[in-house]
Amino acid sequence: MYTNSTVLLTGVGAEGQVGEVVAQGFAQLGASLVLVDRALEHVQARAAVLTASGHRARGYSCDLSDADAVATLAGQIRAEHGDKLRALVHMAGGFGMSGPVAESAPSDWSRQLTINLTTAYLTTRAFLPLLRGDRGSLVLFSSEAALPGANAAGMSAYAIAKQGVAGLVRAVAAEEKAHGVRANAVAPTAIRTNANVASMGANVDYVEREEVADVVMFLCSERASAITGQLIALS
Repeated sequence: MYTNSTVLLTGVGAEGQVGEVVAQGFAQLGASLVLVDRALEHVQARAAVLTASGHRARGYSCDLSDADAVATLAGQIRAEHGDKLRALVHMAGGFGMSGPVAESAPSDWSRQLTINLTTAYLTTRAFLPLLRGDRGSLVLFSSEAALPGANAAGMSAYAIAKQGVAGLVRAVAAEEKAHGVRANAVAPTAIRTNANVASMGANVDYVEREEVADVVMFLCSERASAITGQLIALS
């Protein structure tokens, strides 16, 4: 299905995170994977696991909040993998409480917008030309906190950043329709990752990583060719 196609995945670094399972899913469908994470040793370890199983994967490190660094990465990937991407799945980001608005720190506000929204914007902006080349699909990660009626108390910065991701997807879907590029976002509740289990415990009603991966791969597939500009809730 993805033979001779390139898929770029960000946030594929630490073991036990959702990106690990998404990468395995695309690899099993024959994709050539470009994996990106801030920590080079982590992303190279994930790529090594895949290549040891006979799949094609290369790892790159990048600070996705740095516009110049992202532009450099895009140029490198174009030079080494060609000018076409079948899919871009941006999973880099992170959760953090900011506390009540009246008592919150501006630094917490800035950090949440930077790691969740600015990285999504810069990555999308840099790689849209490659998605156009293969009429590809973009999937971003929003959150249940961004859905109407969600309780955002104590996490206003995170919720607003993830609402921004939803708005970014709607804009890209409208702007890129003529180029054949589709854009959607998933909005999961807490996912069963190593980091979440360590901080919240095992007895939580998590969304399983495999469930998230199934939805992401569906949104990138030809079966979802009519779906764009949507925010898909996962709980």
